Amino acid sequence: MNIKKLKGEFSVCQVKDYSEVSLDWEFCFISNTDEEKSVVCLTDVVPGNTINRDDGWRAFRIEGVLDFSLIGILARISSILADNGISIYAVSTYNTDYVLIKAEKYTDALDVLAQSGYTIIE
Repeated sequence: MNIKKLKGEFSVCQVKDYSEVSLDWEFCFISNTDEEKSVVCLTDVVPGNTINRDDGWRAFRIEGVLDFSLIGILARISSILADNGISIYAVSTYNTDYVLIKAEKYTDALDVLAQSGYTIIE
């Protein structure tokens, strides 16, 4: 399975509302619940109305379109990383999964995944 490294640094944000969020950003993951509004985006576009934020994330995506019938893809990656003391923040789209890892552990994570048989794509 191929893993594509994504360029840039990401931030995980809690926002007051979505008025300063653009769906045209290259990466924009929005979560809305009865308790909060969250955005994951590139750090250079963090909304001005952010209440809380956590910077310093790097990301990769699992390449290709993942059929909904596939089982355990994200679970396997997260288990490999957890076994090596690396925590993740995962988000999913219709086609695939994205995994964010703190920048200081990013290279270690990719090395561990490569050793486990994943192909890392620049």
